[in-house]
Amino acid sequence: MKKEQYLGVSVSPYTYEEIIEDLKERIAAGSQSTVIAVNPEKVITAGRDPLVKELINNSTYQIADGIGMIIASKLKRGQLRERVTGVDMMGRLLQFAADEGHSVFFYGAKEYVVRTAKEKLEASIPNLRVAGYANGYVKDQDALVQQIRESGAALLFVALGSPRQELWIKDNMANLPNVKVFQGVGGSFDVYSGKVKRAPAAYRKLGLEWLYRLMKEPKRIKRQTALPKFLLKVLLKK
Repeated sequence: MKKEQYLGVSVSPYTYEEIIEDLKERIAAGSQSTVIAVNPEKVITAGRDPLVKELINNSTYQIADGIGMIIASKLKRGQLRERVTGVDMMGRLLQFAADEGHSVFFYGAKEYVVRTAKEKLEASIPNLRVAGYANGYVKDQDALVQQIRESGAALLFVALGSPRQELWIKDNMANLPNVKVFQGVGGSFDVYSGKVKRAPAAYRKLGLEWLYRLMKEPKRIKRQTALPKFLLKVLLKK
């Protein structure tokens, strides 16, 4: 699979539909796949932390979650055509699972959040089969892995925050041969449970979801400085 590189971090220049089609082939072949969201903040972090860079670059799909990735691609005449956000990728994968008859498992977040997300998603996606769920405070990890394995789920969504969720996936993939698709989904359960409201569609369409979140949470301003730092580094890199 052809990837683009930004400051040494790989990004997959594929749309939602192209990823789903590729996943169909990989699942049919019995391969396991991982999905990780990449944004400017995460690229800057990867520049300081070799482990984060390794986790990103070793993933099957590094989705361009963040308008900064699209801007960088345009500056470098790359092939990134659209944002592929983590929360929307999860939604597409859930619909894919329902259409193809695959069951899913949710792991992470607070009990109320993950349970409510499960209930709302089951109600909104016909034929979706949630084989099980567990909150992010499980102590007995061996029992959790056994629960996921026995559930028979083919897709697993892990919400522990990054890079913890990616580390968990890396450490447990081999013990979950039935799971064919792993996605670290950060705060997506918060969104699907209704606890956190997404930016209005107009903001999302214009790639200004970051601005909406900044207006709602001004304390995020420090995190948002990663965008200009990232773009400047991309421009200066030969």
